[in-house]
Amino acid sequence: MPLVHAIHHVSLIVADTARALEFYQGILGLELAPERPDLSFPGAWLWVGDQQIHLLELPNPDPVAGRPAHGGRDRHLAMRVSGLEQVTTRLDAAGLSYTLSRSGRRALFCRDPDGNALELIEAG
Repeated sequence: MPLVHAIHHVSLIVADTARALEFYQGILGLELAPERPDLSFPGAWLWVGDQQIHLLELPNPDPVAGRPAHGGRDRHLAMRVSGLEQVTTRLDAAGLSYTLSRSGRRALFCRDPDGNALELIEAG
């Protein structure tokens, strides 16, 4: 058995937790994990299946400008979704841009309000 057997969480730096939650909860429908302890900085934890995304409201050491337009050519977090059409409907309604995967599979790439690249792949 491998020593490492699962991903527990992924941390993303955000400038404004409330704005990030509008995206991750409001558009992607993720559930807030209320067990986040009182840390020395604002943020939020969100459930993605049995794993979590930790939003860290901290100064971002990485430049947002100059990132590739297509998120598949940038470091990114990939998540399975139950219906790609529902995702595109929500992204369109919010005025958020995305590109379809160039691999031929049912997936898209978008960025959150802080420029973090996400890949959303239809489960199946």
